[in-house]
Order: sequence, then C-alpha cells, then structure tokens
Amino acid sequence: MNKPHLLRLPGLLCDARLWQHQVAALAGQAHVRVADLTQSDSIAGLAEDVLAQAPEQSFALAGLSLGGYVALEIMRRAPQRVFALALLDTSAHADSAETMQGRLTLMRQAAHDFPGVIEVLLPRLLHPRHLRDAALVQLVTAMAASLGAEVFRRQQLAMLERIDSRASLAQIACPTLLLCGREDQITPPALHQEMQAAIAGAQLAQIDDAEHLMPLEQPQRVSSSLGAWLTSLRRPLPRALPG
Repeated sequence: MNKPHLLRLPGLLCDARLWQHQVAALAGQAHVRVADLTQSDSIAGLAEDVLAQAPEQSFALAGLSLGGYVALEIMRRAPQRVFALALLDTSAHADSAETMQGRLTLMRQAAHDFPGVIEVLLPRLLHPRHLRDAALVQLVTAMAASLGAEVFRRQQLAMLERIDSRASLAQIACPTLLLCGREDQITPPALHQEMQAAIAGAQLAQIDDAEHLMPLEQPQRVSSSLGAWLTSLRRPLPRALPG
C-alpha cells in the first residue's frame, strides 16, 4: 500500500522539533515532512512558501497555531492539492484589537530583550504541570532561541495582518480533524467548536492536560488522534476520535 504524504506546519517560534514525536509515531502510516515557516512576513507569503515545499502529489495537511492560519490560506489558494486537513490549537478569527496590541508590545520587547519574550510566552504555551518539566521547558526555549528575534518579528507581522477565515470555512470539502488542548488559553476549545460547526463533517477531539503545544505536552495522545485520522481516510470517518 502506498503511504500518503503528510505535511506539517509548526507554530510561532517552532520548527520540526514541535512534531518530533508524531513524525516518529506516524512514520509507518505516512511520508511525513515538516515545512519551514520562517522566511515570509505575511500569511499569503508563508502559504506560497509551503506550497513550494509541498510534495507534487496531493497531501494531507496539519497545522498548529500559526501553521493553522497558513493551512487555512492554503485551502483558499490550492484546495485541490490537499486531500485531508488537520487544524490544531488554532483559530479562524483575525486578531482582536487587544491581541494586536499584545503582539506589538512583544515585538518591541524582542528588539532588545528576546529571552524575556520567551519567558513571557512560556506560561501561555505550556500547561502549568508541564512548566515543571525542565526538559520540556528547555526544548521549547531552545527552539524559540534558535529561530530568534527576526523570525519572531516576521511571524508576528504575518499574524497581525491575517484575514478572518470564518467566511471560507464552509468551502473546505476534505475530511477535517480539529484538535485542541482542553486548557488552551490562546485558542480555546470554543474556537474549535465554532470551526467544527462551519466545516461539513469535521471531527473534534480535545486533549486533557494540554495548553497550546499539545504535540510536545501530550505526544502519545496527539499521535493517537492523528493516527486515527490518517486511518480514517481509508474508510468512512468515525463518529469520534480518541482524545
């Protein structure tokens, strides 16, 4: 049996390390690739970057947070290239005025104190229990530090200027999985429930004891949900997916 291609899109200040557990767990089910979202400063530009990196064949697409925003743009630009979609800890909304102001404040801080920005972000990204996991905190910190302040600036600009995607959700016709951390404060479950209502046949699973970086916080549960999603693509979608 030919394995499908699965293209993964990381979130803000994340790279392939975000998906390391799922890449290993799902290697038997799919050809897994992680795209680079560090080069452009607009969602449109990042979507074009991803399409240039994508397999020539149709592929399954999974995006977390910023990666989800880019995935929704890809669904508008090239829906024929994507045969299945997974959106994790993300939103179809544009930024609120309050969120925009928060991004601008962090961008100003990053210009002179990028390590301080990482410290501010950590409690928003990880569940309190996982903040006590020194190895996990070190991994997230190292990932952000290696990408650096300039990538942070470009990615924040892209998110600041993104459009509201709610109007285009009904146009998504491929099998879609929505997956979120039950305690996510940045993109809480209600936002995923809203997307589920707008995307025909979309499946929703919530992961306990996880905030915004589920693939690292709950790697086995996320891998199980994504594995079930991939399996479901070869048969009618199940009524529920493990969470």
